[in-house]
Formats: sequence, C-alpha cells, structure tokens
Amino acid sequence: MIMRRTLTALLGGTAVALATATPATATATVLSPNPSTNTGTATSLKADLDAILADERLAGAGVGVGVQVRDAGTGEVRYARGAATPLMPASNMKIHTSVAALAILGPDHRFRTSVHAREARGSTLAGNLYLKGTGDPTMRPAEYDRLAARVAAKGIERVTGDLIADDSWFDAQRTAPGWDPTDFPYAYAARISALTLSPDDAFNAGSIKVTVTPGKAGKRVKVALDPPTDLVKVDNRAVTGRAGGTSTLSVDRPAGADTIVLSGSYPAGADPVENLRTVEKPTLYAADVFRDALRKRGVKVAGTTRRGTTPDGTATLATRDSMPLAQLTAPFLKLSNNMIAEILVKSIGRETKGQGSWQAGLPVIERYLASQGVPAERLEMTDGSGLSRSNRTTPQDIGTVLKKAQSKTWFPAWYQALPIAGDPDPMTGGTLRNRMAKTPAAGNVHAKTGTLTGATALSGYVREPSGRRLIFSIVLNGYSGGAPKDIEDRIAVRLAGGTGAGARRATTTRQAPAIGPRLECSWTMTC
Repeated sequence: MIMRRTLTALLGGTAVALATATPATATATVLSPNPSTNTGTATSLKADLDAILADERLAGAGVGVGVQVRDAGTGEVRYARGAATPLMPASNMKIHTSVAALAILGPDHRFRTSVHAREARGSTLAGNLYLKGTGDPTMRPAEYDRLAARVAAKGIERVTGDLIADDSWFDAQRTAPGWDPTDFPYAYAARISALTLSPDDAFNAGSIKVTVTPGKAGKRVKVALDPPTDLVKVDNRAVTGRAGGTSTLSVDRPAGADTIVLSGSYPAGADPVENLRTVEKPTLYAADVFRDALRKRGVKVAGTTRRGTTPDGTATLATRDSMPLAQLTAPFLKLSNNMIAEILVKSIGRETKGQGSWQAGLPVIERYLASQGVPAERLEMTDGSGLSRSNRTTPQDIGTVLKKAQSKTWFPAWYQALPIAGDPDPMTGGTLRNRMAKTPAAGNVHAKTGTLTGATALSGYVREPSGRRLIFSIVLNGYSGGAPKDIEDRIAVRLAGGTGAGARRATTTRQAPAIGPRLECSWTMTC
C-alpha cells in the first residue's frame, strides 16, 4: 500500500539515507515563467485556479479537493474550494506539530543524553553505569563516542555492574496508532524511544544503514552494518548475479526480529547500495553502540546491557545536549523527518503532563491549535508526522495556523525551515528542491509537502510580484494515478505571478528506480 525505496541525498558532503519506498509513478511538469505585476483580479485568479483544478485526475466521486489562498497580512480569502472539508494531509500534519512544539516546548528546547553512576573509587566503578535519554534524535555514533570519552577521562577503566539503558522519559509504545505494520521495517516508520540512535546526518533515529556490495558472480553479496552492532543480526541469502543483470535484491526485517534478511541477486560490478532499515529494540541498539565506544576508550563493563531506570542519588558523569529546537526544525521540515515529529509529540506530553506518550501529547497539541483558531471538530490527530491514514485537517485550518505563526518570535527560523522551491541544496530546497525550478516560484515558495498513497499536499507562503505575501494550502485526496504534484506546482507558480493555468505542461509517467540517488518527494512516503 505504501511506497518503498531507499533515497539518498548529500547533506553537508555526507551521503544521507532518507527514506524507503516502492516504485510509483510521478509526473514531471514544465512551467513557462511569465511573471505579471500581481496575481490579477479575483475573477482572473478564480478562473485560472478553477482551470488548473479541472484536471481529469481530480474527477470522480471519491476525490477530495481542498484549496485555499489568502492574504497573509489581512487574512482576506482570495480563493477557496472545499477548504473546510477535513482531508488526509499526509506530512502537512507536520505544520501543526512543528508550530505547537515551538510554542509549547520553546525554540530553545534541547534534548539531553546523560551518563550516571554511583561514586567511583579509583579506576573501578562499583555497580551499574546508567545511560539516560530524553528523546534526542541527533545522537549519532560520534556523539555516543564523545560521551564514552568523557567517562574514560574521569579515570574509569572498569564497571563491575551492568550498563543500564534508561528510556523511561517516554512510554514503551514504539509505534503510533494507525501505522501500517507492513511499513515497520522502513526508516520512515522507525520505533520511537527516549534513548535512540541515528545512523546519519538526516537523523533517521531508530534505523541502521545496510550496505550491500556485489562479490563474484554466483557468490554471496557482501553486507556491512553501520554502525556495527551485535544487537542486529544478518541473514544473508542474496547472491551476486551476472554483470549487467537486473537487481532482484530484497533487504527486509521480519516483524519482531532484529535480523536483516537479504535475498535475491545483485549484479556483479554494480556500485554498493545503501538501505536504511529499522531496529526492533532502539534502546538497546543505542546502548550497544555506546558500550562498544566505552570498550574502545578503555572502559570495560563486566555485566550485561539491559533496560532500566536511573535511581535517585547517582552522580552525573557526562552529558550531551542537542541543538536547540529552532535549529532542529530545519532537518525536521526540510527532509520531512517522521521520527522527529513523533519525538516532539511525546516530548510535549512529558513536558506538560509528565507522560511521554502519544496519548498525553496529542491532546495538548490539539488544544494549542484550538487556541489558534482550529475547530476541534475539523481536526483528527493520530500522530505527529502524518504517516497515519486516519489524520484529518482542512486547508482552511492549515492556512489559519500559517497566518498565526507569522506573529511568533520563532517565525523567522520556522519560515526558513520550510522547503524552498527549486533550490538544489537538500538543506535549503529539501523536498521541493526538484520542483518549480526556473519559474517565479523558485526561491520564493516556502512550503511543506505531503505525500501518501492517494494523498498529496502543499501548504505555505508565496510572494506575488508586488511583494505581498500570500498563504496557500492545497490538499488532494483520492485522485487517479500517481500523486499530481504538477497541479500543486501550477497553482503555486500562478500565485507567484507565472502563467499557472496557461503553463505548458509536459506530463510524463515514469517508473521510479528500485534504488535511486536523489531525494524525490513524489516517490517518498510522507514528504
């Protein structure tokens, strides 16, 4: 039901795996730039947007079309169609989650990971060593190594007890209600823990990188895990096929197991391929990587690694604080990171109710949105990322949130964290980096994308040629064929002063490669 494939992008010179998806069709649009002095009269704007939305892919009884355009300053509605109808927003739900997190947790909120123990005597630490997390998605192997170095710097060489992994800041429910279990092996649906690890700079928390390299024809492929860990096992059944052959490689993680199963064949001479797969026990995964870092730093733990809680009265040996939330919002929104969204929901629950759970956090977000003018009867939040198909909101309410956000002190950082159309830098253009290039929308549209099977969305800000800012929200459900991203783009370009409805459109249907080198929103899950 949900698309799967491994996607990569360059982030600060580092190859970053972003999501997984299956082949799906996508549309490519050629838009003719033809800027005018403004968006035109209300009559001409309505006629142009009506013409764009008359696309045959949006015809049919089961299609949901919701669009609203309003003046960002006055709030005057310039265009509306189905704007008050609740629809499945996909990752446009991250607009609601991110503004609520900034308002409730604050732009300076940081996640802390810390190491605790009873008092050490000389080089020996009697008792257990405790590793405690509060949900930091930016903890990578290098960060755990630095924590280990700080422990070693205190002269500790031996721990007589166990390594206790403390994830009690959140509850033990790992996946949100409404998520499809068939998505669980893939990085966009990783398991949520207060103590977690990201294998890359895109902060895909709770996943591990699986690199497959072909060997000699007829021999097993070579498999490497990054970071290395004893927790995750590899069951390699995949063979190296003939050079130039077709790949039938499958990289799977069976339900409930921390085993990566490889099958099929991968052509000899082909480039190594990277896949992200989730881990079943993210808490112990993080602790295992930390334990290995301790060993390399000369600190031996005599006991086992297990989950538990940090008792009162322990001393703090080392801490690491994440970047502030205002800064973390950029990779969250630019790359449409589902895990950050869910961590924020649980963090809001912990901050306000003392419970790090979806059940505690989601109602708090909904109450905040109500205070911003979103009616409760038009909002259904099952998760914070938009991955659940039971989420509902309206273009009108998304527009209301976008308008109210402009008055917040954190708005400049949040505005810049939205993907920017046509900018090829993944950390600027994000999920819009390959869209609307060389049009009046390029470098102008700041908007959040959204894609699920049968749902696509684009909501954000655009300046018309006069310089006046507009707010727009487009949510489409139940269309025929692949996600009609070109319809969203034509509306955005029209608002930016381009021809929009009169644009020359070259629509092609193409098959996404099994493994691709670029971030391509129309081929991903909830971007």
